[in-house]
Amino acid sequence: MQPAPRETRAAAVAPDASTPRRGSAAARALRTHFGTVAGVAILGLLLWRLGTGVFLDGLRRIDGPTLAVALIVGAVTTVFSAWRWQLVARGLNIRLPLGAATADYYRALFLNAALPGGVLGDVHRAVRHGQSAGDVGRGVRAVVLERAAGQIALTVTGVTVLLTVPSPVLVEARNVAPLALFAAVGAFAVVTAVRMNRAPSTRGRVLRRTLAEARECLFSRRNGPGVALSSAVVLAGHIAMFVVAARVVGVDASALVLLPLAILALVAMGIPLNIGGFGPREGATAWAFAAAGLGEGDGLSVAVVYGVLSFAASLPGALVLIARWYTGLRERAQAPEAADAAAGPADTARNSGNSKAEVSGSAAADPEAAQVSNSTYAPKDSARLASKAFPFSAEPREGRPMTPDSV
Repeated sequence: MQPAPRETRAAAVAPDASTPRRGSAAARALRTHFGTVAGVAILGLLLWRLGTGVFLDGLRRIDGPTLAVALIVGAVTTVFSAWRWQLVARGLNIRLPLGAATADYYRALFLNAALPGGVLGDVHRAVRHGQSAGDVGRGVRAVVLERAAGQIALTVTGVTVLLTVPSPVLVEARNVAPLALFAAVGAFAVVTAVRMNRAPSTRGRVLRRTLAEARECLFSRRNGPGVALSSAVVLAGHIAMFVVAARVVGVDASALVLLPLAILALVAMGIPLNIGGFGPREGATAWAFAAAGLGEGDGLSVAVVYGVLSFAASLPGALVLIARWYTGLRERAQAPEAADAAAGPADTARNSGNSKAEVSGSAAADPEAAQVSNSTYAPKDSARLASKAFPFSAEPREGRPMTPDSV
């Protein structure tokens, strides 16, 4: 008995392509919601350890003047962020007015704060701007580079503050900094050696192009000063919001003591394992306040109040979202009316053409009717004279020259 062909055995062993792969679907779902699950786990652990009183106590202290300050600080940081986005887009040869950039940035901040993950608003901003500019790739790169500028400013400021300003994390930072620097230099040397011994590839060309765009958008003589200034103002606004939150909770520490703690909280906010910003920020702030001797409960309350104030500062983005949605509904409602209005003159012209064709046909059938029709509808002599003299008067008056009727 001969063995079955290899193709037959492979077909029998290979799974059906139409059969859903439950394991891969579960893995994709886990990767998609991993950030939300991690944020929920962090908040649950903090609630289990410290209780819900710290949350409620911080929320009770927020009043109207505090919300007004949050809105003012949020307006300043949003305008300067939009300006930074405009400069980066200009470096990529994309037109972006400052007013439209500010409105889109407000909308992105609100979506970041209201939706899980903390980055969906930026994704929406990148795609919409790319579609309006006719190049989605450039729109996405503009947003990525704009956000990278903010992270670079935070990294430079954070390293400087944590290594120079006295704080409970200073000793730990000094112990970790040499190891981190050594690891970074070693990784850079390994990557450089591998790239030197490898033939140029498409990925390498893409990387070089990306680095060239980053230099032009962020560090060029035309864009560099504006990007640096806007990033410094935005970072200062976030730190000021953190100090305001600490004062609302009742922490009397000086701004110099709170500065490294605010830097740690902002760094933790960049970790995409949160629910609308809540998660790692609360854990890092509670740990930092406990290490500073200010109490981990107060640290958690400060982080919660900061999150609420940041959400309040992004609320104008909800108004922008509603206004854009209402404008889209009106445009879709007016589209059929415009189509009907455009179709009206075409129907009239078509009907008049049919009438003329009917008249010419009847004239060809009856010559006498054609003569009567011509004599009836022929223009009069005075009308012909007026048409020749238009727009001047047809009859001179008292020997004066003919002038326009409107004079």
